[in-house]
Amino acid sequence: MQISISEHSSVVFFTGAGLSAESGVPTYRGAGGIWAQYRYEDYACQRAFDRDPQRVLHFHELRRASVLACAPHAGHAALAAMQAAHPRVQVVTQNIDGMLQRAGVRVDAELHGSMWRMRCTQHGIRDDFSGGAYASRKCEHCAAWLRPDITWFEDSIDEAVFARAGKLISECSLFVAVGTSAVVYPAAAFVPLAKRSGAQLVEINPETTEASSLFDRHIALPASQALTTLFV
Repeated sequence: MQISISEHSSVVFFTGAGLSAESGVPTYRGAGGIWAQYRYEDYACQRAFDRDPQRVLHFHELRRASVLACAPHAGHAALAAMQAAHPRVQVVTQNIDGMLQRAGVRVDAELHGSMWRMRCTQHGIRDDFSGGAYASRKCEHCAAWLRPDITWFEDSIDEAVFARAGKLISECSLFVAVGTSAVVYPAAAFVPLAKRSGAQLVEINPETTEASSLFDRHIALPASQALTTLFV
C-alpha cells in the first residue's frame, strides 16, 4: 500500500549508511566496513590527527575519492522530487558523504558532519568541494592543520545539530528510517522519540534490525526501489 505524503503535516526521512551503500559507497561499520579493515585509533580520532595529521588527511582524501567514484541512485532522486513537491519533507542523515546533496536533496541536519567541509579550531568551518584532494590542508589565517568537519570516534556530538534534528522528528507525523540500523546512540533515540510523539513509523531496509519492532511498517526493499514506488 502506498503512502500519501500530502496527507502528512510534516515528514522526516532519517537516512543511514544503507542508502549510500546501494550506490557503492563503502560502509563504516559491519562486515566489510571500513572499520573492519582499519583501526579508527590510527585514522579517525583527534588523537590520531594530533599525532600524524598528514596520514589522517591522506586517509580521508582516499575516502572522498571513493565517494566521488559513486553516483546517487534512484532513491536519492526520489527524495529530491518529494521535497520539490512537498516543502514539509525534511531529511536528517547520519551520512557524511554528501550523496544526498549531489542528488539535489536539502539536508536539514547532518548528524555526523560532512567530509566536504574542513574545520580550523580558531577560524571555524569552510566548505571544500575541490575533489578527492583537499584544496588546502592548512588554515590560510593561522597555518594550523585543518581537520575534516566530521564526528570522529571520541568526539563530542554537535549538540545544536542533534537538537535541530530532535525538534523536526518530535513534530513530524510520518517518520521514515532508510538504510539504518537505528541502534547506535545518540541517533538511536530518534526512533522512540518519533513513536512517543505519535508519528507513523516506517522502516525501509532489506534486513530487519534491532529497532524493527518499534515501527508500524517494515519495507524489506532496497531504498532505490522503496523510495520510488512507495510514496505518492
